[in-house]
Amino acid sequence: MKSPLSITFILSILSIFLGSCSTLRDDQFNEPSNSTWIYSTAEKEGINQLVIDSIHNEISDGKYGFVDHFLLIKNGKIIADQHYKHDYDSIMKLYDTTNYQYNYDHTDWHPYYNQSELHTLQSVTKSITSLIVGIAFDKGFISDINSPILPYFSDFTIDPIDSIKSQISIEDLLLMQSGIEWDEESYDEATNSCVIMEASNNWIQYVLNQPMDATPGTVFEYNSGASILLGKIVREATGKRIDKWAEEKLFKPLGITNYYWKKTPTGEIDTEGGLYLTPHDLAKIGYLIMNDGKWDNEQIISNSWIKKSIEPNDGFFEQIKYGYQWLIPSHENGQPKIIAGNGYGEQYVMMSPEHDLLVVFNGWNHHDNPEKSTWNVLQNRIIPSILK
Repeated sequence: MKSPLSITFILSILSIFLGSCSTLRDDQFNEPSNSTWIYSTAEKEGINQLVIDSIHNEISDGKYGFVDHFLLIKNGKIIADQHYKHDYDSIMKLYDTTNYQYNYDHTDWHPYYNQSELHTLQSVTKSITSLIVGIAFDKGFISDINSPILPYFSDFTIDPIDSIKSQISIEDLLLMQSGIEWDEESYDEATNSCVIMEASNNWIQYVLNQPMDATPGTVFEYNSGASILLGKIVREATGKRIDKWAEEKLFKPLGITNYYWKKTPTGEIDTEGGLYLTPHDLAKIGYLIMNDGKWDNEQIISNSWIKKSIEPNDGFFEQIKYGYQWLIPSHENGQPKIIAGNGYGEQYVMMSPEHDLLVVFNGWNHHDNPEKSTWNVLQNRIIPSILK
């Protein structure tokens, strides 16, 4: 899975600092049968409909590149729900379309899984993985997130000379502060650690084989391998593979019955980027964060874990902070203003608890940089459109 640190992502991150109609809805797009969302209008929920219309029109005109879905929820009600169709089979013919689940140009895998409504989430998978770790912690299967990780990997070979590796804690993985040497800057380079890992036969062993370049807990370094280790920790702690644990403890309570999750060559689950959900179901994950871990009055994840997950820690830039596998693109006095799950190709679930706003964008911009990025839409377009 490719990380948020693509050229498109970096350019869009930098740009965030510069500078009565019916609800938008494409009735040709099938809603999940278990959807609990209700529909309203932008005006009823205090949003300027003209702004929402303009976003939709600009997406339709291609200014945001290949956007597959735009879903906007205010006060727990859908006020924009647009699906955009693209002929990806024709588009991808320009590239190598070898049938391989980590070939990002093969249309059986990307952006949808096997022509279904299940859309790749890429690194938003990491954010969901962190919630699953939280449930294991809440239920006592993980007693201390500050405990060292190596006891969970007793079946793997670990270089005894690299003794500093024994200091890595579960929280260090969650915060991307493992200290493991990792290069995930450019996916055009053959030395990219994530690309090499995805091509390897044993992902976990590959990550554990990497040398250390910092003391754990001291330096932020984006590392998809850290998220793979978290998936294995959940399996060892609970006795269940993480997809089965998630299905029982997270997806089922949310009414998510339709999903796909890639497996690695050794049969582990790809917890760094392999999850596929529908836009409506991804919105449920976001709303769980907004609602302090509750869904339909059931406390699925503890409020304390949610609060800890979205604390702004060291991150990509001075303004863009990082929580437990969640990005915090806007914060004030140590409190998050916007929380985001962010995936390669412009997969976003973004929340503004202050305004009870949630937006989901699915897209597949992985070759070209579009004129505009959907990363900026919530902060620069939607929040300012709130009616006073």
